[in-house]
Amino acid sequence: MAVMPASNAVLQALSAFVPLLRCPVSGEALHLEGAELVSAGGQHRYPVSPAGIPLFAGDYCSPEALIQQQHYDKVVTGYVANLTYPHTQAYMQYLDEALRGHVAAAARGTVIEVCCGHGEAFLLFGESIQQGIGVDISGAMLEQARQALPAAKFAFLQGDATCLPVQAGAFDTVIMLGGIHHVNNRAALFSEIYRILKPAGRFYWREPVSDLFLWRWLRAVVYRLSPALDADTEAPLHYRPTRQQLLHAGFDLTLWQTYGLIGFMLFMNSDVLFFNRLFRFIPGIQALVRLSARLDDALLRLPGLSRYGLQVIGCAVKRPPEAR
Repeated sequence: MAVMPASNAVLQALSAFVPLLRCPVSGEALHLEGAELVSAGGQHRYPVSPAGIPLFAGDYCSPEALIQQQHYDKVVTGYVANLTYPHTQAYMQYLDEALRGHVAAAARGTVIEVCCGHGEAFLLFGESIQQGIGVDISGAMLEQARQALPAAKFAFLQGDATCLPVQAGAFDTVIMLGGIHHVNNRAALFSEIYRILKPAGRFYWREPVSDLFLWRWLRAVVYRLSPALDADTEAPLHYRPTRQQLLHAGFDLTLWQTYGLIGFMLFMNSDVLFFNRLFRFIPGIQALVRLSARLDDALLRLPGLSRYGLQVIGCAVKRPPEAR
């Protein structure tokens, strides 16, 4: 059965973002021809889905990104469902408040969410964002994002994080929430983020981190046993190598603060641990989770423990080229 083309109204909404888009193969500007984006030289053409999502992954998709695309296209329903459990929501509220404390004032202007999934950053900061583009390799996740964020000031693209189909120097802020650890080629990722940011632009992230040796060992076991994870294409962050990679790409690391410990272990693994899902049936579970989040926060403020949380919120600022 033929796929319906994008409507004129959808294409009209997308047209406002076309000046920010670039061919991921040639780097050329793009223009709309019917329901396709076409490179300036005419050699590259990209279809636009009925939801208004340009599909760039057909021309460029790394082997790792292809694995992630197939995985998240398959698990999208369960992935989103896990985020609706009361214990997951209660702990995520703690993590979201921590993120807002660092990002809220900066999430303005033109913002791009890389590995956007269902548009988590835009759902958190959408009111202050003037124009936002979300990029993800999974078309199914992007469909969820488009449904959740129908406003015309947002656009969503299917593309590879290591070859972003957007203009250089166009964005005030880049946000990644749980996407960096899915990209093994961090050098290419950070180089792309540097390319697309404006001078002094900020790159924010919230990611799993494995500087705590006990959690690193437990994660290694879980990653090998769980069919929901891929140990070859998912690698949590570590402070020292991440800092060096960012410095090499041209960034100054200005924030590295960890969150989540015992409570995170217990309540934030519904996507990979079946028994974790049973917590949603416990009466009063949200109050218990909020208490565990406060305990985690107190533990990680103790001397010597500040870098050993299981999630990290970070920020890096783009240095000018002459300072690299």
